[in-house]
Amino acid sequence: MIAELAGALAALIWLYLLLGRGMFWRLREADLTPFPRDTTQRVAVIIPARNESEAVGRATASLLQQDYPGPVRVFLADDHSTDGTPEAAARAARQLGRSDTLTLVQAGPLPDGWTGKLWAVAEGVRAAGPFQPDYLLFSDADIVHSAESLSSLVARAADGDYDLVSHMVKLRCETFAEKAAIPAFLFFFFKLYPPAWTASAQHKTAGAAGGCILMRSAALARIGGIAAIRGELIDDCALAKAVKQAGGRIWLGLTSKTRSVRRYGTFAEIERMIARTAFWQLKHSVLLLLGTLAGMFVTYLLPPLVLLTGRPLPAALGALAWLVMMITYVPALRFYARSAMWAPLLPLVALFYMAATLHSAVEYWTGRGGMWKGRIQDRKTRGAVLPG
Repeated sequence: MIAELAGALAALIWLYLLLGRGMFWRLREADLTPFPRDTTQRVAVIIPARNESEAVGRATASLLQQDYPGPVRVFLADDHSTDGTPEAAARAARQLGRSDTLTLVQAGPLPDGWTGKLWAVAEGVRAAGPFQPDYLLFSDADIVHSAESLSSLVARAADGDYDLVSHMVKLRCETFAEKAAIPAFLFFFFKLYPPAWTASAQHKTAGAAGGCILMRSAALARIGGIAAIRGELIDDCALAKAVKQAGGRIWLGLTSKTRSVRRYGTFAEIERMIARTAFWQLKHSVLLLLGTLAGMFVTYLLPPLVLLTGRPLPAALGALAWLVMMITYVPALRFYARSAMWAPLLPLVALFYMAATLHSAVEYWTGRGGMWKGRIQDRKTRGAVLPG
Protein backbone atom coordinates (compact mmCIF):
# COMPACT_ATOMS: atom_id res chain seq x y z
CA MET A 1 0.00 0.00 0.00
CA ILE A 2 2.84 2.41 0.85
CA ALA A 3 4.47 1.79 -2.52
CA GLU A 4 1.19 2.48 -4.33
CA LEU A 5 0.69 5.73 -2.42
CA ALA A 6 4.27 6.79 -3.14
CA GLY A 7 3.84 6.11 -6.84
CA ALA A 8 0.53 7.95 -6.95
CA LEU A 9 2.03 10.95 -5.15
CA ALA A 10 4.95 11.14 -7.57
CA ALA A 11 2.64 10.87 -10.58
CA LEU A 12 0.30 13.58 -9.27
CA ILE A 13 3.19 15.95 -8.59
CA TRP A 14 4.50 15.65 -12.13
CA LEU A 15 1.08 15.94 -13.73
CA TYR A 16 0.66 19.18 -11.78
CA LEU A 17 4.07 20.43 -12.91
CA LEU A 18 3.23 19.50 -16.49
CA LEU A 19 -0.16 21.21 -16.60
CA GLY A 20 -0.64 23.42 -13.58
CA ARG A 21 2.41 25.61 -12.95
CA GLY A 22 2.19 28.17 -15.68
CA MET A 23 3.66 25.84 -18.30
CA PHE A 24 7.07 26.96 -17.03
CA TRP A 25 8.89 24.11 -18.75
CA ARG A 26 8.10 25.24 -22.30
CA LEU A 27 10.95 27.80 -22.13
CA ARG A 28 10.02 29.87 -25.13
CA GLU A 29 12.47 32.57 -26.12
CA ALA A 30 11.21 36.11 -26.11
CA ASP A 31 10.31 37.55 -29.50
CA LEU A 32 12.01 40.80 -30.43
CA THR A 33 9.64 43.75 -30.23
CA PRO A 34 10.04 46.31 -33.08
CA PHE A 35 11.61 49.49 -31.76
CA PRO A 36 10.78 53.06 -32.85
CA ARG A 37 13.89 54.71 -34.23
CA ASP A 38 13.07 58.21 -32.96
CA THR A 39 13.15 57.48 -29.24
CA THR A 40 14.44 60.04 -26.78
CA GLN A 41 14.30 57.69 -23.76
CA ARG A 42 17.57 57.89 -21.86
CA VAL A 43 19.15 54.69 -20.49
CA ALA A 44 21.85 54.41 -17.84
CA VAL A 45 23.58 51.02 -17.77
CA ILE A 46 24.82 50.06 -14.29
CA ILE A 47 27.50 47.34 -14.07
CA PRO A 48 28.50 46.39 -10.52
CA ALA A 49 31.87 44.63 -10.58
CA ARG A 50 34.27 43.07 -8.09
CA ASN A 51 37.43 41.39 -9.45
CA GLU A 52 35.95 40.74 -12.89
CA SER A 53 38.91 41.70 -15.10
CA GLU A 54 38.63 38.52 -17.20
CA ALA A 55 35.08 39.23 -18.34
CA VAL A 56 34.31 42.91 -17.80
CA GLY A 57 36.04 44.07 -20.99
CA ARG A 58 33.81 41.95 -23.21
CA ALA A 59 30.73 42.89 -21.19
CA THR A 60 31.51 46.59 -21.39
CA ALA A 61 32.28 46.45 -25.10
CA SER A 62 28.97 44.71 -25.82
CA LEU A 63 27.07 47.44 -24.00
CA LEU A 64 28.95 50.22 -25.77
CA GLN A 65 27.95 48.73 -29.14
CA GLN A 66 24.19 48.53 -28.70
CA ASP A 67 21.94 49.48 -31.62
CA TYR A 68 19.67 51.44 -29.29
CA PRO A 69 18.98 54.80 -30.96
CA GLY A 70 18.45 56.89 -27.82
CA PRO A 71 20.97 58.35 -25.36
CA VAL A 72 22.91 55.68 -23.43
CA ARG A 73 25.65 55.92 -20.84
CA VAL A 74 27.46 53.06 -19.10
CA PHE A 75 28.43 53.32 -15.42
CA LEU A 76 30.91 50.72 -14.15
CA ALA A 77 30.61 50.66 -10.35
CA ASP A 78 33.73 49.03 -8.97
CA ASP A 79 33.35 47.19 -5.66
CA HIS A 80 36.94 47.48 -4.40
CA SER A 81 38.53 45.26 -7.03
CA THR A 82 42.19 44.31 -6.75
CA ASP A 83 42.68 42.81 -10.21
CA GLY A 84 42.42 45.82 -12.52
CA THR A 85 38.69 45.54 -13.26
CA PRO A 86 38.11 49.29 -13.88
CA GLU A 87 41.20 49.44 -16.10
CA ALA A 88 39.94 46.49 -18.16
CA ALA A 89 36.60 48.24 -18.72
CA ALA A 90 38.31 51.51 -19.60
CA ARG A 91 40.60 49.74 -22.05
CA ALA A 92 37.64 48.16 -23.82
CA ALA A 93 35.96 51.56 -24.15
CA ARG A 94 39.16 53.18 -25.39
CA GLN A 95 39.66 50.51 -28.06
CA LEU A 96 36.17 51.23 -29.38
CA GLY A 97 36.66 54.97 -29.26
CA ARG A 98 33.81 55.21 -26.74
CA SER A 99 35.60 56.41 -23.60
CA ASP A 100 33.23 59.36 -23.41
CA THR A 101 30.28 56.95 -22.95
CA LEU A 102 31.79 55.09 -19.96
CA THR A 103 31.91 56.44 -16.43
CA LEU A 104 34.01 54.63 -13.84
CA VAL A 105 32.59 54.81 -10.33
CA GLN A 106 34.53 53.72 -7.26
CA ALA A 107 32.13 52.49 -4.59
CA GLY A 108 32.69 53.90 -1.13
CA PRO A 109 33.28 51.79 1.98
CA LEU A 110 30.62 49.11 2.40
CA PRO A 111 28.03 50.31 4.94
CA ASP A 112 26.54 47.98 7.53
CA GLY A 113 23.46 46.15 6.33
CA TRP A 114 24.36 46.26 2.63
CA THR A 115 25.60 43.47 0.38
CA GLY A 116 28.58 44.43 -1.73
CA LYS A 117 26.84 44.09 -5.08
CA LEU A 118 23.85 46.20 -4.09
CA TRP A 119 26.06 48.89 -2.60
CA ALA A 120 27.94 49.06 -5.91
CA VAL A 121 24.62 49.21 -7.78
CA ALA A 122 23.44 52.03 -5.53
CA GLU A 123 26.67 53.92 -6.12
CA GLY A 124 26.23 53.48 -9.86
CA VAL A 125 22.63 54.71 -9.69
CA ARG A 126 23.77 57.73 -7.69
CA ALA A 127 26.45 58.57 -10.26
CA ALA A 128 23.89 58.23 -13.06
CA GLY A 129 21.58 60.78 -11.45
CA PRO A 130 22.82 63.82 -13.40
CA PHE A 131 22.26 61.89 -16.65
CA GLN A 132 18.53 61.81 -15.74
CA PRO A 133 17.83 58.35 -17.18
CA ASP A 134 14.31 57.20 -17.99
CA TYR A 135 15.46 53.59 -17.65
CA LEU A 136 18.18 51.78 -15.74
CA LEU A 137 19.74 48.60 -17.10
CA PHE A 138 21.38 46.49 -14.39
CA SER A 139 23.86 44.11 -15.99
CA ASP A 140 26.39 41.79 -14.37
CA ALA A 141 30.03 42.12 -15.34
CA ASP A 142 30.10 38.68 -17.00
CA ILE A 143 27.15 39.30 -19.36
CA VAL A 144 27.89 39.82 -23.05
CA HIS A 145 24.86 41.44 -24.67
CA SER A 146 23.68 40.99 -28.22
CA ALA A 147 23.60 44.22 -30.23
CA GLU A 148 19.81 44.48 -29.99
CA SER A 149 19.57 43.57 -26.28
CA LEU A 150 18.87 47.05 -24.95
CA SER A 151 16.50 47.97 -27.79
CA SER A 152 14.45 44.82 -27.25
CA LEU A 153 14.25 45.35 -23.49
CA VAL A 154 13.15 48.98 -23.76
CA ALA A 155 10.67 48.08 -26.50
CA ARG A 156 9.25 45.30 -24.33
CA ALA A 157 8.87 47.67 -21.39
CA ALA A 158 7.22 50.36 -23.50
CA ASP A 159 4.98 48.01 -25.46
CA GLY A 160 3.66 46.22 -22.36
CA ASP A 161 3.81 49.20 -20.01
CA TYR A 162 6.12 47.20 -17.74
CA ASP A 163 8.06 48.76 -14.89
CA LEU A 164 10.66 45.99 -14.90
CA VAL A 165 11.65 43.55 -17.63
CA SER A 166 14.34 40.92 -17.37
CA HIS A 167 16.01 38.35 -19.58
CA MET A 168 17.35 35.08 -18.24
CA VAL A 169 20.47 34.96 -20.37
CA LYS A 170 22.16 31.85 -21.68
CA LEU A 171 24.73 30.60 -19.18
CA ARG A 172 27.99 29.06 -20.29
CA CYS A 173 27.59 25.33 -20.92
CA GLU A 174 30.84 23.85 -22.21
CA THR A 175 32.58 21.81 -19.51
CA PHE A 176 31.19 18.42 -18.46
CA ALA A 177 30.04 19.87 -15.14
CA GLU A 178 28.24 22.71 -16.91
CA LYS A 179 26.59 20.33 -19.38
CA ALA A 180 25.34 18.18 -16.53
CA ALA A 181 24.11 20.88 -14.14
CA ILE A 182 23.41 24.15 -15.97
CA PRO A 183 20.29 23.06 -17.93
CA ALA A 184 18.79 21.99 -14.60
CA PHE A 185 19.57 25.41 -13.14
CA LEU A 186 17.43 26.97 -15.87
CA PHE A 187 14.70 24.37 -15.32
CA PHE A 188 14.60 24.88 -11.54
CA PHE A 189 14.66 28.67 -11.87
CA PHE A 190 11.63 28.82 -14.14
CA LYS A 191 9.85 26.23 -11.99
CA LEU A 192 10.23 28.60 -9.04
CA TYR A 193 9.36 31.70 -11.08
CA PRO A 194 7.09 30.78 -13.99
CA PRO A 195 7.14 33.71 -16.44
CA ALA A 196 3.37 33.54 -16.92
CA TRP A 197 2.85 33.93 -13.17
CA THR A 198 5.51 36.64 -12.90
CA ALA A 199 3.71 38.78 -15.48
CA SER A 200 0.27 38.14 -14.00
CA ALA A 201 -1.28 40.48 -11.47
CA GLN A 202 -3.26 37.49 -10.18
CA HIS A 203 -0.12 35.81 -8.81
CA LYS A 204 2.31 37.02 -6.15
CA THR A 205 5.20 35.30 -7.93
CA ALA A 206 7.88 37.83 -8.88
CA GLY A 207 10.99 36.65 -10.67
CA ALA A 208 13.87 38.38 -12.42
CA ALA A 209 17.32 37.37 -13.61
CA GLY A 210 19.96 39.61 -12.11
CA GLY A 211 22.35 39.57 -15.03
CA CYS A 212 19.97 41.55 -17.22
CA ILE A 213 17.27 43.74 -15.66
CA LEU A 214 15.79 46.89 -17.15
CA MET A 215 13.53 49.05 -15.01
CA ARG A 216 12.00 52.47 -15.11
CA SER A 217 13.79 55.03 -12.94
CA ALA A 218 10.41 56.15 -11.63
CA ALA A 219 9.64 52.59 -10.51
CA LEU A 220 12.91 52.38 -8.61
CA ALA A 221 12.17 55.68 -6.89
CA ARG A 222 8.68 54.46 -6.02
CA ILE A 223 10.01 51.49 -4.02
CA GLY A 224 12.58 53.62 -2.19
CA GLY A 225 15.59 52.99 -4.42
CA ILE A 226 18.16 50.21 -4.12
CA ALA A 227 18.21 50.83 -0.37
CA ALA A 228 14.84 49.04 -0.19
CA ILE A 229 16.60 45.72 -0.90
CA ARG A 230 20.07 46.63 0.42
CA GLY A 231 20.60 43.46 2.46
CA GLU A 232 19.32 40.92 -0.06
CA LEU A 233 21.52 38.18 -1.51
CA ILE A 234 18.98 37.15 -4.14
CA ASP A 235 18.72 40.76 -5.22
CA ASP A 236 17.10 40.20 -8.61
CA CYS A 237 13.96 38.50 -7.33
CA ALA A 238 13.86 40.82 -4.31
CA LEU A 239 13.80 43.78 -6.70
CA ALA A 240 11.05 42.21 -8.80
CA LYS A 241 9.03 41.46 -5.67
CA ALA A 242 9.35 45.03 -4.42
CA VAL A 243 8.21 46.44 -7.76
CA LYS A 244 5.23 44.08 -7.98
CA GLN A 245 4.18 44.73 -4.39
CA ALA A 246 4.20 48.46 -5.15
CA GLY A 247 1.70 47.89 -7.94
CA GLY A 248 4.20 47.75 -10.79
CA ARG A 249 4.08 45.40 -13.75
CA ILE A 250 6.99 43.01 -14.36
CA TRP A 251 7.98 40.61 -17.12
CA LEU A 252 10.52 37.78 -17.27
CA GLY A 253 11.74 36.15 -20.46
CA LEU A 254 14.46 33.95 -21.90
CA THR A 255 17.10 34.72 -24.51
CA SER A 256 19.96 32.79 -26.10
CA LYS A 257 21.45 35.88 -27.75
CA THR A 258 22.75 37.52 -24.59
CA ARG A 259 25.13 35.25 -22.70
CA SER A 260 27.09 34.86 -19.52
CA VAL A 261 30.77 34.09 -20.05
CA ARG A 262 31.42 33.07 -16.45
CA ARG A 263 33.07 29.65 -16.41
CA TYR A 264 32.13 26.88 -13.99
CA GLY A 265 34.80 24.32 -14.78
CA THR A 266 34.01 21.82 -12.05
CA PHE A 267 31.07 20.52 -10.07
CA ALA A 268 32.63 22.13 -6.99
CA GLU A 269 32.39 25.56 -8.60
CA ILE A 270 28.76 25.03 -9.53
CA GLU A 271 28.02 23.69 -6.06
CA ARG A 272 29.48 26.85 -4.53
CA MET A 273 27.35 28.99 -6.84
CA ILE A 274 24.19 27.21 -5.64
CA ALA A 275 25.24 27.12 -1.98
CA ARG A 276 25.93 30.86 -1.93
CA THR A 277 22.21 31.74 -1.75
CA ALA A 278 20.20 28.54 -1.20
CA PHE A 279 19.85 28.75 2.60
CA TRP A 280 19.20 32.49 2.37
CA GLN A 281 16.26 31.72 0.08
CA LEU A 282 14.97 29.34 2.76
CA LYS A 283 15.13 32.21 5.30
CA HIS A 284 17.66 30.25 7.37
CA SER A 285 14.83 28.00 8.53
CA VAL A 286 15.62 24.41 9.46
CA LEU A 287 11.98 23.51 8.86
CA LEU A 288 12.05 25.00 5.36
CA LEU A 289 15.35 23.26 4.69
CA LEU A 290 13.96 19.88 5.72
CA GLY A 291 10.77 20.53 3.79
CA THR A 292 12.68 21.50 0.66
CA LEU A 293 14.90 18.42 0.82
CA ALA A 294 11.87 16.20 1.42
CA GLY A 295 10.01 17.84 -1.44
CA MET A 296 12.91 17.38 -3.84
CA PHE A 297 13.27 13.76 -2.73
CA VAL A 298 9.61 13.02 -3.42
CA THR A 299 9.58 14.96 -6.70
CA TYR A 300 12.83 13.79 -8.27
CA LEU A 301 14.07 10.66 -6.50
CA LEU A 302 10.85 8.86 -5.64
CA PRO A 303 9.80 8.12 -9.27
CA PRO A 304 12.85 5.95 -10.07
CA LEU A 305 12.88 4.44 -6.58
CA VAL A 306 9.34 3.07 -6.78
CA LEU A 307 10.35 1.28 -9.96
CA LEU A 308 12.59 -0.89 -7.79
CA THR A 309 9.66 -2.27 -5.79
CA GLY A 310 8.89 -4.77 -8.52
CA ARG A 311 5.17 -4.25 -7.98
CA PRO A 312 3.18 -3.48 -11.15
CA LEU A 313 1.08 -0.52 -10.03
CA PRO A 314 3.78 1.44 -8.15
CA ALA A 315 6.23 0.74 -10.98
CA ALA A 316 3.73 2.00 -13.57
CA LEU A 317 3.03 5.16 -11.58
CA GLY A 318 6.74 5.77 -11.02
CA ALA A 319 7.43 5.24 -14.72
CA LEU A 320 4.70 7.74 -15.60
CA ALA A 321 6.14 10.33 -13.22
CA TRP A 322 9.67 9.80 -14.54
CA LEU A 323 8.44 10.03 -18.13
CA VAL A 324 6.68 13.34 -17.48
CA MET A 325 9.80 14.57 -15.66
CA MET A 326 11.88 13.81 -18.74
CA ILE A 327 9.36 15.39 -21.12
CA THR A 328 9.32 18.64 -19.16
CA TYR A 329 13.13 18.70 -18.88
CA VAL A 330 13.83 18.24 -22.60
CA PRO A 331 13.19 21.92 -23.56
CA ALA A 332 15.89 23.04 -21.10
CA LEU A 333 18.30 20.52 -22.59
CA ARG A 334 17.48 21.67 -26.12
CA PHE A 335 18.04 25.30 -25.14
CA TYR A 336 21.59 24.29 -24.25
CA ALA A 337 21.97 22.06 -27.33
CA ARG A 338 22.09 18.95 -25.18
CA SER A 339 20.73 15.58 -26.23
CA ALA A 340 17.44 14.34 -24.76
CA MET A 341 19.50 11.34 -23.58
CA TRP A 342 20.47 13.52 -20.59
CA ALA A 343 16.84 13.74 -19.45
CA PRO A 344 16.74 10.46 -17.44
CA LEU A 345 19.64 11.79 -15.33
CA LEU A 346 17.62 14.65 -13.83
CA PRO A 347 17.10 12.73 -10.53
CA LEU A 348 20.89 12.55 -10.09
CA VAL A 349 21.27 16.23 -10.92
CA ALA A 350 18.52 17.02 -8.41
CA LEU A 351 20.45 15.01 -5.79
CA PHE A 352 23.47 17.23 -6.52
CA TYR A 353 21.34 20.34 -5.98
CA MET A 354 20.00 18.88 -2.75
CA ALA A 355 23.54 18.38 -1.49
CA ALA A 356 24.41 21.96 -2.44
CA THR A 357 21.36 23.23 -0.56
CA LEU A 358 22.39 21.31 2.55
CA HIS A 359 25.94 22.59 2.19
CA SER A 360 24.55 26.13 2.02
CA ALA A 361 23.04 25.64 5.47
CA VAL A 362 26.30 24.22 6.82
CA GLU A 363 28.24 27.20 5.44
CA TYR A 364 25.83 29.58 7.17
CA TRP A 365 25.99 27.71 10.49
CA THR A 366 29.81 27.73 10.39
CA GLY A 367 30.01 31.46 9.61
CA ARG A 368 30.88 31.27 5.92
CA GLY A 369 27.49 31.81 4.30
CA GLY A 370 27.09 33.73 1.05
CA MET A 371 30.78 33.65 0.22
CA TRP A 372 31.54 35.74 -2.86
CA LYS A 373 34.88 37.17 -3.97
CA GLY A 374 36.38 36.82 -0.51
CA ARG A 375 33.43 38.43 1.26
CA ILE A 376 31.10 36.60 3.67
CA GLN A 377 27.62 38.05 3.18
CA ASP A 378 25.23 35.67 4.92
CA ARG A 379 25.69 35.70 8.65
CA LYS A 380 24.46 37.84 11.54
CA THR A 381 27.24 40.34 10.96
CA ARG A 382 27.29 40.74 7.20
CA GLY A 383 29.90 42.33 5.01
CA ALA A 384 32.94 40.87 6.77
CA VAL A 385 35.95 40.26 4.59
CA LEU A 386 38.19 37.28 5.08
CA PRO A 387 41.85 37.95 5.82
CA GLY A 388 43.81 38.25 2.60
